[in-house]
Amino acid sequence: MRDLTGAMLTACSQVWAEAEPTAGTAAATYARATELLTVLRTALDAAIAGHDRSAHAELVRNDADRAAFVNDLLTGRADPGVLAQRANRYGIRLAASHTVLVVRSAGLTADVAHRVDGALAARYGDGNTLTTLRHPDLVCISAGGLRGVAAELAHLLVRLLGAGGWQIGVGRTHTGVQGLAASLDEARNALDLAAKLGFTAPVLNAADLLVFPVLLRDREAITDLVTTVLGPLLDARGGPQPYVDTLAVLFDNQGNYTATARHLHLSVRAVTYRLDRLQALTGYHPGEPTQRFTLQAAVLGARLLGWPG
Repeated sequence: MRDLTGAMLTACSQVWAEAEPTAGTAAATYARATELLTVLRTALDAAIAGHDRSAHAELVRNDADRAAFVNDLLTGRADPGVLAQRANRYGIRLAASHTVLVVRSAGLTADVAHRVDGALAARYGDGNTLTTLRHPDLVCISAGGLRGVAAELAHLLVRLLGAGGWQIGVGRTHTGVQGLAASLDEARNALDLAAKLGFTAPVLNAADLLVFPVLLRDREAITDLVTTVLGPLLDARGGPQPYVDTLAVLFDNQGNYTATARHLHLSVRAVTYRLDRLQALTGYHPGEPTQRFTLQAAVLGARLLGWPG
């Protein structure tokens, strides 16, 4: 654009310098100069508009290429040799270890993806992060050895989208192309679990949630646990939900009755009565060390299964 503008200004100067002297008044000279500047302005407007269209088309092309590359990279369906050549363009070393982070939010746009990608690249260096929209999520691939990427990404999201309304799932670090797909699955599963269990933490590490896939792996066993331990609550007045909610909040607050009561907008005495009633119905009480884990596993299983709905 700089060369084009300079060439047009040089041409304008040459036209003026090589023109025959204007006979007549200064007004005629002024009119001629005005005409020349008008033509120059029209030409510059057209050149700038064309440059903007070209830049936009290139940006769309790059976005499409990047999205296609990330999709092929994370699905592992592309030819390894071709994938390796394309990876060099983005500084990705397929044999190295990587971590995949997934952002889920209603406010994700191409502009947000560009700004996040540019900010992370400036913070960690080109080739160490790659961020793109992979509908409906924002996917960020980072080199395995980087620290603080999730915190930096969260800081950017607060600035661009505001606090709340989004969550980041962080997969574990794995090696190779298959490791990228595995890390992506872990990050997505962390977000899915958060939606099922009502977790509101802005950053969810798959490594911290490994117990939940274990619970779901044997669906028959977890269903049997839930129905055996919590099934008697179906006969309780008001149904099982108040008891399940009370247990969930109690476990979230490390067994603190006062914090549980405050969260549920109940008195401590009401919480105590509800837990005593729970013991009368089920035979289990969270105050018994040998029964606490069974109850907590049953409550988690109920939330995962959507029990009793």
